[in-house]
Amino acid sequence: MDARLIRDCVHCGFCLPTCPTYVLWHEEMDSPRGRIWLMQATLDGTVELNRTVAEHFDRCLGCMACLTSCPSGVQYDKLIELARERVEEEVPRPLGERALRALVFTVFPHPRRLRAVLPFSRLPAPGPFRPLRDLAPPWREPVSPPVETPAAGDRLARVGLLTGCVQSVLFGEVNRATARVLSAYGFDVAAPYAGCCGALALHAGRRQEGLELARHTEAAFRAAGAETIVTNAAGCGSHLKEAGLDLPVADVSELVARSHAEGREPERHPLPLRVAYQEACHLGHAQRVRAEPRAMLRSVPELELVEPAAQELCCGSAGIYNLVQPDAARELGDRKAASVLALEPELLASANPGCLLQLSAALRRAGRPLRVAHPVELLDASIRGGAAPGRV
Repeated sequence: MDARLIRDCVHCGFCLPTCPTYVLWHEEMDSPRGRIWLMQATLDGTVELNRTVAEHFDRCLGCMACLTSCPSGVQYDKLIELARERVEEEVPRPLGERALRALVFTVFPHPRRLRAVLPFSRLPAPGPFRPLRDLAPPWREPVSPPVETPAAGDRLARVGLLTGCVQSVLFGEVNRATARVLSAYGFDVAAPYAGCCGALALHAGRRQEGLELARHTEAAFRAAGAETIVTNAAGCGSHLKEAGLDLPVADVSELVARSHAEGREPERHPLPLRVAYQEACHLGHAQRVRAEPRAMLRSVPELELVEPAAQELCCGSAGIYNLVQPDAARELGDRKAASVLALEPELLASANPGCLLQLSAALRRAGRPLRVAHPVELLDASIRGGAAPGRV
C-alpha cells in the first residue's frame, strides 16, 4: 500500500452514501473512508493485518463509485488493488475460501474449461460452491465472431476485438454483434484469440498475474495489426485502460461515437422496446464512459430508454464478488432488480457480462425474468433490421 496515495484522503465522507457496503450495513470500516483508515493503520503498525481487517477489504466490491463522488481525487482504485494484493500475500484464508478461489481461477479465465463444466453447474453443490449454481444461467452462447470482419465502405481504422473468457462462452452473440456494428461504422475488426485479459485476477488481489495477462493480451492484438483494442465488457476495459499498455483501449460505444462524429451513420430500423439501462460500474465510475452507451441506445428509432433509481449503486456482480461474498451480492442484486422491475421494461441492457448474469439471476429469484442484452446488440438489431435480441 502507498502512504502517499493514502494521504490524499481528507476523510470528508462524501463517499459514504455512494458505497454499496456502507449503504447495506452503515459500518464505517466497510466504507472507502474506513478502509483507507485501516490501510494507514496496518502500514504504521497501529493495527495488525489479520483476518478481521482483511474481511473489510474483501467486502469492498471495487465498484469505484467512490471515485466519482470524491472531491479530493483519491485514487481508491489503486489503493484497494494494493491492499488486496497484500492480503493475498500475508493473510491465510480458510480452506473453503481457498478451494472456491482455486476453482474460480482454474476454470473461469479458460473458455474451454468453462464450457466443459457449465453442464454440471446446476447440480447440487456444497456450501462454498452454491453461489456458482445460483448464478449459472439457463443459456449458453459459445459462438465466436469471424477472425476478420472487414469495414463496410471506407475504412476508418483497424481494431482488435477482445472476445474475453466469460463473455465468449455465455455471451458469444455480444461479440458477434460488436464485430458487425464496428464494421458498419467503418472499422476493420480482428478478433484473434487472446484469452483472459486479467481483470478477474486483478480484482481478486492477484495483481501481478492480472498485469501479466494484460500484456499478453496486448501482444496478441499487436500481432494482429490492431491500432486499438476494443472491449465490450466494462470490467475488462477498465482493467486494460489502467494496465499501462502501449496500445490504446476503447469501449465499443466510444468508437461508435467517434465514427458518428466523423459523419458515419449507417441506416437503422425501428426497434419498439422499453429498455431499462443499468450502467456497469466499471464503465461509468471507472472509465467515465457514460454518454456514449446512452447515445448508442437513443440512436435506435422507437427505442424508449429508462433508467432505474439508485443507478450509481453496484448490482453486486463486481468480478468474482458474487461468488466469494454471496450474501451481500444477493442483497444488492435483489435491490437492483426491484428498481428495474419498477420501470416495467421489456428488456434490461447492461454493458458487462457479470452484471447481466447477476441481474438475470436476481430477476429470476423475483419471479419476473426479463430478457437481458448488451446495448451493442440492440444497435446491431436496429442496423440489421432484425428481431429484438436478448436471453432470459
